[in-house]
Amino acid sequence: MLIRNFLDLRRRAQELGPKRVAVVMADDEVALSAVIKAVVLKIATPILIGEVELIHEKLLHLEEGALLRHAHFIAASNADTAAATAVSLCRNGKADILLKGHLRTDQLLHAVLNKQHGLRTSHLLSDVLLYEDTLSGARRLVGVTDGGINVLPSFEQKKQIIENAKIVMHALGLQRPRIALMSATEAVTEAVPSTVDAKTLTKIAAPGELGECEVYGPLALDNALLESAAQAKGIASPVAGHADVMVVPNIEAGNILGKAAKYFAGSQCAHVIVGAKVPVLIPSRVESADDKLNSVALGVIAHIT
Repeated sequence: MLIRNFLDLRRRAQELGPKRVAVVMADDEVALSAVIKAVVLKIATPILIGEVELIHEKLLHLEEGALLRHAHFIAASNADTAAATAVSLCRNGKADILLKGHLRTDQLLHAVLNKQHGLRTSHLLSDVLLYEDTLSGARRLVGVTDGGINVLPSFEQKKQIIENAKIVMHALGLQRPRIALMSATEAVTEAVPSTVDAKTLTKIAAPGELGECEVYGPLALDNALLESAAQAKGIASPVAGHADVMVVPNIEAGNILGKAAKYFAGSQCAHVIVGAKVPVLIPSRVESADDKLNSVALGVIAHIT
């Protein structure tokens, strides 16, 4: 099944769910609103971790908050304890997805990355964001990675970021996703190191070393997403003008590009950290309940893979 937009994403999550979602420091009204919607859609079975009285108080002020009164509540007096509890549940197979509530991202990731008790695997963790792109004239989901975890990824880390992005896009039904390696220019120059990495990654991807995907770069934003721009520059690649995923050179570029898609283009978003034992969701405090619901749906789909 090809998932083209967020409506498709939610419908597919309904087919695969519900999954057990551990909400860390669940006294967050937006996170709770998203979880309520996920319960209504039968996408999620929530496990609410934190100060139980405060969580109940928040639910009293939410429409349909009563739907969660029979949820599984686990008391935790502070963020560190809540994060460790949620990670333990996921590690022991008692929860399927981790969702950030009212705590900082670094507090949650500290527990996730704990070498003895965390959710590490042999894979690099990276964040894959989805937004609905309309530049081609048709609404479709496009990914941006990594704007949330890896600050300045090395060449080897970029290979793993591509692998993680490929996993997400395969889960969306794209058998051979088109992965654009982003930079400020499509010209390869030593003065811009990301262009050199992109050229090398393109070369090793050509014989299939990076698996079932099309990889090409360097590409600037216009010739990654606009066929007309790619043609004007004379770029001959199935990726150019049709990118399904944009791999950015650093966290600043990914963060800015993802937020531009949301705030300038007006798209909803969803994102998931892959590479851990379970999908980890770290939505921003300013994301809407619909964005967080999309992330839960994406987590459900990513969990299946």
